[in-house]
Amino acid sequence: MITTDLCVIGAGPAGLAAAIEAAKQGVSVTIIDENIRAGGQLFKQIHKFFGSKEHHAGVRGFDIGEKLLKEAGSLGVDIRLRTAAYGIFEGNKIGIHASIDKRNGIVDAKKVIIATGGMENSPAFSGWTLPGVMGAGAAQTLANLYGIKPGEKAIMVGSGNVGLIVSYQLMQSGVEVVALVEAANKISGYLVHARKLLRAGVPIYLSATVKEAIGTKCVEKAILISNNGTELELEADTICIATGLSPLSELASMAGCAFSYNKTLGGFVPLHDRNMKTSNDDIYVAGDVSGIEEASTAMEEGRIAGISVAQALNKLSNTEAEDLIEKCYTRLNQLREGSFGAIRQTAKEALFKEAKDVT
Repeated sequence: MITTDLCVIGAGPAGLAAAIEAAKQGVSVTIIDENIRAGGQLFKQIHKFFGSKEHHAGVRGFDIGEKLLKEAGSLGVDIRLRTAAYGIFEGNKIGIHASIDKRNGIVDAKKVIIATGGMENSPAFSGWTLPGVMGAGAAQTLANLYGIKPGEKAIMVGSGNVGLIVSYQLMQSGVEVVALVEAANKISGYLVHARKLLRAGVPIYLSATVKEAIGTKCVEKAILISNNGTELELEADTICIATGLSPLSELASMAGCAFSYNKTLGGFVPLHDRNMKTSNDDIYVAGDVSGIEEASTAMEEGRIAGISVAQALNKLSNTEAEDLIEKCYTRLNQLREGSFGAIRQTAKEALFKEAKDVT
């Protein structure tokens, strides 16, 4: 059995940031992550971040990940990789399974931060189970982590920031992006990313989607269909799906946390207050599991959760914790400026109010 003050489930940007902030205050921290490498999405992100210097503007994602890992290590954070958390049970007992030695175990923690991220949504269409149809995150993992081209000719479905950025990164890896398809009548991500594709000659089809993937053993062609019924056949061996994420929140459900449905934040989200605490006093959430946003936002929420845990464990006074949390919210508000962020800010405030009403 592993005994610790805080168990963080998920070693992505939110989990690492949470662990660091808690460890800074003398909290013993154990991180559980099923992957072979800590850092989560950061090590797939070869592009430079936007925002201010505080938000790592101009720094590539994998460099941010390396910095967080180094800081966590220097603070004595115990990171257990290739270890899956399969359940949260009574008394904050977390069931774990280590894939390296095939052994099961228990983490006994005073507090838990769930930072499990999100999972890709997968719309169904004829032929969608053919090899070559994959999530944009899977394509990004192959190209950026393992240096493997997902295919030769790709169609991207979805014009959010993930679809736009991954399309450009696929091009950088030598994949021809033959089209980007968006069901809405406008591009949903930042135009600065879309313009890169347009300058490179990638056609963007709005008010359209994939009707069918055609192939025998793998994808060979795709039929696009517009909202007015017009069809277009394109040669492609890869169809990448970037139609949004949903919070990966099963563990919060097992822990008995209350939920709320919020379309803006990706679906069913664990109710949490301004300190990222759920309806279970010992369980906190941070990052995409608490509502789908960006990596920079996830890190700030992780910091808030880590500070809140330190406060709950009497490692920080209320005044000290509130001051640190306010600084996090100042940075969060900067990240949520503009039309995209304002919508999410409103959604988060609605969650906070609902959580307050529940408690």
